[in-house]
Amino acid sequence: MSDDLPTPARPLKIGTRGSPLALWQAHETRRSLMAAFALPEAAFEIVVIKVTGDQIQDKALREIGGKGLFTREIEEALLDASIDIAVHSMKDMPTIQPKGLILDCYLPRADVRDAFVSPRYASIADLPQGATVGSSSLRRRAQLALRRPDLQLVEFRGNVQTRMRKLDEGVAHATFLAMAGLTRLGMTQVARSAIAPEEMLPAVAQGAIGIERRLDDPRTAALLSAIHDRATGLRLAAERSFLLTLDGSCETPIAGLAILDGDQLWLRGEILRPDGSASVAGERRGPVSNGTAIGKALAEDLLNRAEPGFFG
Repeated sequence: MSDDLPTPARPLKIGTRGSPLALWQAHETRRSLMAAFALPEAAFEIVVIKVTGDQIQDKALREIGGKGLFTREIEEALLDASIDIAVHSMKDMPTIQPKGLILDCYLPRADVRDAFVSPRYASIADLPQGATVGSSSLRRRAQLALRRPDLQLVEFRGNVQTRMRKLDEGVAHATFLAMAGLTRLGMTQVARSAIAPEEMLPAVAQGAIGIERRLDDPRTAALLSAIHDRATGLRLAAERSFLLTLDGSCETPIAGLAILDGDQLWLRGEILRPDGSASVAGERRGPVSNGTAIGKALAEDLLNRAEPGFFG
């Protein structure tokens, strides 16, 4: 293996988006590989790639192409070998990878909860009648509309810093961010409260970082196997199977969370009407080794219980 390790003369190229959070995730991947193989920082090169989803900020994702907008250019660079690995926020990832690529390495998962963020109010319950809440997430908007149909919901895109500026400018009274992202950026003080999954089930794979590689690259596969977190992989196998069976996209409000309890896995899931007028929720438990089947079975159960035309 030592002959295959990256060196300053032949660094491993790590592809990433350019946002502060994406860069933190790329740096964390580099730190993990440095620690696993006692390598210097110069043995890695972080390559920032502009993606369509970051360049178009004035439209909802569902209007311009969905989740692939945060991955397409990075995956093209991976396929043409401009980079060796790609680091992604897993909640942004489509459930099927392009031919020739694979996702089989995950870093340890962080806090899965949503954060309630507001300059004036401490929680969703504290928001006054008719308050304006900004979010680009169809899931969060649908969950909020289900619980508080009186609220006004507006489109809210951009990185953490952009959304905080919009709040300061009075565009909305509150918004939601992922606790994992705030923790990684050292900004947990921004959260007025963390929302328990029992109140608001998070997005599938929220809080998880995935590292994508080429299928025909055994050198990189061996490197990544040393930093893969098995527990996160088992949880995401169930959650992403659930999402795949539902054909989840940015146009479909879906929430899901898998928890490990010894050799057992507990998966909760929810599907919602886009306008928040109805939801169908359920759960499944079973052996950890059956995670993919558990995800599929829960998705099929929710689909069977949903009324025709549920997704609008």
